[in-house]
Amino acid sequence: MKVLFIGGTGNISTSSSKLAIEKGIDLYHLNRGQSVVKIPKVKTILGDINKPNELSGLKKHHWDVVVNWIAFTTEDIERDIALFKGKTKQYIFISSASAYQKPLSYPIVTESTPLHNNLAVYSNNKIKCEERLLKAYRDENFPMTIVRPSLTYDTVIPIAIGGFKEYTTADRILKGQPIIIHGDGTSLWTVTHSDDFAKGLVGLLGLTQAIGHAFHITSDEVLTWNMIYKILADSLNCELNAVHIASDFICKIEPYYIEKLLADKAESVIFDNTKIKTFVPDFKATIPFAVGIKRTVKWLDENPEMKIVNPETNKRIENILKAYQKL
Repeated sequence: MKVLFIGGTGNISTSSSKLAIEKGIDLYHLNRGQSVVKIPKVKTILGDINKPNELSGLKKHHWDVVVNWIAFTTEDIERDIALFKGKTKQYIFISSASAYQKPLSYPIVTESTPLHNNLAVYSNNKIKCEERLLKAYRDENFPMTIVRPSLTYDTVIPIAIGGFKEYTTADRILKGQPIIIHGDGTSLWTVTHSDDFAKGLVGLLGLTQAIGHAFHITSDEVLTWNMIYKILADSLNCELNAVHIASDFICKIEPYYIEKLLADKAESVIFDNTKIKTFVPDFKATIPFAVGIKRTVKWLDENPEMKIVNPETNKRIENILKAYQKL
């Protein structure tokens, strides 16, 4: 099976690239050749998907599957439909579980949960991308499949404030400084290791029955935010100095967090993974957060240049804490 990943060396996609190679897939990456991640046996086509004059090497190929990890707008989708119509048997769009209805009208999330999130530009753009692909499938038989990851991690820290591509909150924990947990910390969330996500994604590659369908791929482990932060602190061998602050108050003081909290992580979310397990029977998430985050911390220790402490984030955290102390 001949597969193209547009992207393929990021936080989520690296694991999927490695597993695809392990499964004997003939995998190509389209990228600019600037990634420091090197995956043996992957063939690279040099080019920027956003620059048509750099895609001559791409246009001569036909694919069994194309996966675009870095499409975010309907313009990206229009470009891909034009590029790959008649050139691939399956096109997989990496959307986002943040596109699901906020606030939720029913706490268990399935693929039929409405897509409605007007608080987050990123999520709303993903919804529009999905709508365009559904139209292309209905009207033009474009062979699309939609995949919605939730908070998926490998080389990043999956927390609400001062994490992901930052080390800011981890640094504060190491220094014994107060960190913020939104709400009372008892709302429910799911974090998924990219190695687990890869099992579902790679299982969908070339699966004819998946054409026209949408899937989310997440762990079945459900944690409170208190547990998530406590497990992070334990992985750093530190005590947790947490301050619980209402999400509404956080966003009032620092509107920057509206998309991160009110449009996403302030909700309690439980994902029903029945559909991906039905289509890909081998899919099972087996890496609990307590194990996965230790891998992440170890990787960050081995790559200290990625321990990014953002002064702007620290400033926002201190601003929120000061305002809260005045109440």
